[in-house]
Amino acid sequence: MKKLTWKDSTSQHCDFHHLPVLFDECMEGLAIKKDGVYVDCTAGGGGHSSGIVKRLGEKGKLISLDKDDEALATCERKREELEGKERWVLVKSDFSKIDEVLERMNIEKIDGVLADLGVSSHQIDTAERGFSYMQEGPLDMRMNESQKLSAEVVVNEYKVEDLTRIFRDYGEERFAGRIASAIDKQRKIEPIRSTTALAEIIRKAMPHTARKEDQHPARRCFQAIRIEVNDELGAVARLLEVVPSILKPKGRFAVISFHSLEDRLVKEAFRKLESPCTCPRDFPVCVCGKRPMGTQVNKKPIVASDKELQENKRSGCAKLRVFERNEEEWLWQ
Repeated sequence: MKKLTWKDSTSQHCDFHHLPVLFDECMEGLAIKKDGVYVDCTAGGGGHSSGIVKRLGEKGKLISLDKDDEALATCERKREELEGKERWVLVKSDFSKIDEVLERMNIEKIDGVLADLGVSSHQIDTAERGFSYMQEGPLDMRMNESQKLSAEVVVNEYKVEDLTRIFRDYGEERFAGRIASAIDKQRKIEPIRSTTALAEIIRKAMPHTARKEDQHPARRCFQAIRIEVNDELGAVARLLEVVPSILKPKGRFAVISFHSLEDRLVKEAFRKLESPCTCPRDFPVCVCGKRPMGTQVNKKPIVASDKELQENKRSGCAKLRVFERNEEEWLWQ
């Protein structure tokens, strides 16, 4: 099979479009203060970020992070057109390094953090980025295009047992083993280089009955490879560990997740922050000394309204959880 090539210039001229999911709910969840300092961990197309900036006063500040150059370029264009643009700072960084970014800016505490963990519509729809199993493109999937690890490396160089683990753990794929074996068989003949070629191998490896599911047969495996390439769960875990300690009293942390693995991490992290005591249940008083750092604003995750679902089908998987830091700082020092 001839090695496929794609023009690098195509995506450079595409505007980074991304419908901000649960926009109103995020703005309400953050309880934005006009003079507050906020961080949007995933700037994307700037939808959530511009909404935050519009709610800030002259002393307010928003720091938007993203490791995708196209996302940052789009945000920069939006920032230039926005009133109060001096309050909006753009930084190229993985969101897991939020504490390092703030340290460089001499900011100790902030009023709120928003993290939209979903892959953007632009990344999915731009074939050259290699995220979609529906479009012909290179096996890429890198959110940071300067990093070395790509989907092509994972698919063609990982051991069969590692592919199986990734598909099982990150994609919750029932047929992980047989799919990994099918990939190994094909790559021994020739390297797998395109998204559609990989999707077809996955489809053929699955039992006939499994191909009749509502979702595309390759969806779970593509999700798993994307998570591996970008270390998504590792980054989320570190973000959840770092953010609570940099929030001011009454500061809020809003997280939108799009699949069960992410949501499970967020749910468990917020639960531990709210109820950290490790004493046996039959102890009359707490002796471990661990105190709650705050509370969950909503006990159940917030999901998209029927109206939003009609306008943006991709919002169907979104779940928003919001955590608020305790007002009394001495409780958690």
